[in-house]
Amino acid sequence: MSLNVKYLPVYNYCEEHHLDMVGSAAEVMKEILNYQADRDLFFRYAIALRELPHRLLHKSKQSQKTFGLDNFTLLEKNGDQEVVFGLVGQFWKLDYGQVVIDSAESFLAFDQLGDAKLILYFSIEQLDDTRCRVTTETRVSCLGAKALSKFRPYWYLIRPVSGLIRHRILKQLQKSIAQSKNI
Repeated sequence: MSLNVKYLPVYNYCEEHHLDMVGSAAEVMKEILNYQADRDLFFRYAIALRELPHRLLHKSKQSQKTFGLDNFTLLEKNGDQEVVFGLVGQFWKLDYGQVVIDSAESFLAFDQLGDAKLILYFSIEQLDDTRCRVTTETRVSCLGAKALSKFRPYWYLIRPVSGLIRHRILKQLQKSIAQSKNI
C-alpha cells in the first residue's frame, strides 16, 4: 500500500503534479528531505500575502514565524521511493488553526470534527539509469460537514497558488540535482 493511501485513504480534495528529471531516486529523496521552501521568492511572497491579514490584526505578534514546510510532520519514508508529510488544522483561519501532530500515530488517530487533515506526498519512480519521475500529491480530508463548508472556498482560493508552489518545488528539486552534478 502506498503511503498516501495509508495516511489519507479517504479525502475531499486532491491535487497532483509530476516532473521527469535527471537523477537517481536516492538523489531526489535527499533533495526532498532537505528542501527549504523559504528559499523560493515566490513562496515567501505568497505566504506573506496569505498571512498579511493576521499580521495586521495581531500587531503584537509581528515576530511570529511564517508558515513553511517545517510546519509539516514527517509521517513516514519508504526507502527512496516515497515520503509523506502531514498537517492538521483549520487552514482557512488566519492563523491556520494548526494542531500539533508529533507522530504518524497521532496523525492517523486524529479525528476532531471541524478540523482538516492534509498530506503532502512525494513518490519517485526510476524510469531508467539516469531519470526519475517525481510526483507530488496533496490530499485534504475535512472532518465533518462544518470543516468541509469552511475549507471549500479556501481551497478554491488557494489552489492555483498552491499548485504553482508544488510545481516550483519540483523544478527546484530538478535544479538542485543538476547543480550537484554540474549539469
